[in-house]
Amino acid sequence: MSHILAPSLLAADFANLQRDVELVNASAAQWFHLDVMDGVFVPNISFGMPVMEAIARHATKPLDVHLMIVDPDRYIQTFADLGADVLTVHAEACTHLHRTLGAIRSAGMKAGVALNPHTPVESIRDVAKDLDLVCLMSVNPGFGGQSFIERTYAKTRALRTLLTEEGAVEAHIEIDGGVGLGNAKALLEAGADVLVAGSSVFRASDPMRAAHDLVHL
Repeated sequence: MSHILAPSLLAADFANLQRDVELVNASAAQWFHLDVMDGVFVPNISFGMPVMEAIARHATKPLDVHLMIVDPDRYIQTFADLGADVLTVHAEACTHLHRTLGAIRSAGMKAGVALNPHTPVESIRDVAKDLDLVCLMSVNPGFGGQSFIERTYAKTRALRTLLTEEGAVEAHIEIDGGVGLGNAKALLEAGADVLVAGSSVFRASDPMRAAHDLVHL
């Protein structure tokens, strides 16, 4: 089964960001993953529009933008204008999730929803047909380098079953947090098809080789 690797720029060297963007451009990875944090929805602040604009100038692959922010509806058009190809919002941050997903698609982007570790997959059954991607958080959002939550395997299988039942078989299942060579194959076997990898790529002794190995499992 073919799958997508989306290195997370949260783990890049921000003092050499263009270098790391160009590394991903040249690697086997297919997407960039950008985590936007506001210090409110999650207890951390990452980067905002000016940094994303700089990344977009150099990136030659799709931008998978993950908004870990409150009230994401305010910024849907802004991120479309900045070049986001996929825009993922947290189910926990959206009062009217169906409307938000529709607005993302209307702005010309693929619509994603992220679920925190405690949020059941059943909570998105009624919007399954409105989704292009579901991002399962396999760590608690807000910080890189956390340990993978083992429950994610069962949750991935349950989500794949739900999407099949709802006729949303084209929707991607993305895993975000603690992904590396030690668990990637098992995640794909459970039904995932997009792997977000941060530390396991950028902090590897050979990032290009790490990306190659995660793509060619």
